[in-house]
Amino acid sequence: MSINSAMLAGVSGLVANSSALAAISDNIANVNTVAYKRNQVNFATQVTAQVAGKYSAGGVQGATRQYVSQQGLIQSATSATDLAISGDGFFITTQKTTGLTAGDARLFTRSGSFSVDAAGYLVNDAKLYLQGWPLQADGTYDINPSDLTKLSPINVKNLGAAVAPTTTVEISANLNKEQPVSALEVGYVGNDTTANSMADYAAGVVGATRAPDFLVEMNVIDSVGGSHKLALAVMKDDAASPNTWHAEIYAVPASDVTPAAGFDTGQLARGRIVFNPDGTINLGATTLPMTLNVGASTAGAGPKWSTALGIAAQDIALDLSKLTQYASASTVNSVNADGATVGNVVGVQVDEEGVVSAIFDNSQVREIAKIAVAMFPNVDGLKSVSANAYRAALPAGQMVIKEPGVGAGRIAPSSLEASTVDLSAEFTGLITTQKAYSASSKIISTADQMLEELINIKR
Repeated sequence: MSINSAMLAGVSGLVANSSALAAISDNIANVNTVAYKRNQVNFATQVTAQVAGKYSAGGVQGATRQYVSQQGLIQSATSATDLAISGDGFFITTQKTTGLTAGDARLFTRSGSFSVDAAGYLVNDAKLYLQGWPLQADGTYDINPSDLTKLSPINVKNLGAAVAPTTTVEISANLNKEQPVSALEVGYVGNDTTANSMADYAAGVVGATRAPDFLVEMNVIDSVGGSHKLALAVMKDDAASPNTWHAEIYAVPASDVTPAAGFDTGQLARGRIVFNPDGTINLGATTLPMTLNVGASTAGAGPKWSTALGIAAQDIALDLSKLTQYASASTVNSVNADGATVGNVVGVQVDEEGVVSAIFDNSQVREIAKIAVAMFPNVDGLKSVSANAYRAALPAGQMVIKEPGVGAGRIAPSSLEASTVDLSAEFTGLITTQKAYSASSKIISTADQMLEELINIKR
């Protein structure tokens, strides 16, 4: 009967508005939850079959809709491991770090409040571990758009120490144009056995007298992080060659290297440095080698690192383009050598392409992994789960894994995505939902009174 259908319609209104109130409550409670996506209950009519002359109320039903595709405001954060996705996509996470198989659940989230746990893994506040492609031995990433087993939890601590051998030394110095030619320059050869090289003088060989007119010292780092001192020694050539200097490069102490045949104690290279009339270096005429090829300690012949050191071969490029010969005192302006001694991890950085790198206390930066981003054709079809995350579901479509910035959103480091909840809209909805609920309850009480009147007819 119509009165009964009216009562049932009122009941459906109570149920639908209760669901709407629950969704609003969740939204308000999560107004400060990182990357939370608001929910909304939309109402739809229920229509029952009608009989001529009578109207039967169908009522209303509520359908919950989650606005996963709506992006929140990207806000700056203080931690370098706080991450946001600017654009489409989700972080891929797992609930464990070891023993992962294709059958283990992967959760998708935009909540990027990650930090480094005690084991070195990047994990967010919900204890979900961030997944990425690990760096391969050849410096590339094995990226596959559908194979989840290529991914692994990103760990920033199990890296050991970092060492960077010296590969380049840049010397900026001035050699005095007015430097008088030393009496010891006469007969200088630099490679005989009569102790007349500057390398012999530095090594304290008996009878060695060829002291350099000027000396530039430089520190280089070997393959295991050890530091060694090399010296560039120069002596003004005779008056017939006023823009020419004898030059040698040798180790201090000489015992650090084994020279090649025909080279003196500790000597790695020798030649001449030639300047132009305007005081700039003439690299074309300079015969001092621009690259020092120091062999491994295990090499057969020199020049090589001393057998006692047990270190790898090393090529060191010399940049002498900033050497000058002006009429002022010989002086060293700067000696810049790359390379770094042993360092340990002190920080983490992430770039817009999702590359995670470890920062070492020797100023070295080493890539570790690249963050993977999951894409779905219909993100609103994902299934919401606890921890502000989602599971794949049929309505969401087939997942594709992409690189950040390549068909997917870019990573915003030191940033977090804000909740999409608008408090003013939610409080307005709270008021209207409360009134609608009260109105639905009024339908039931009115229908009850009418039924009571109907029952009283018999009295």
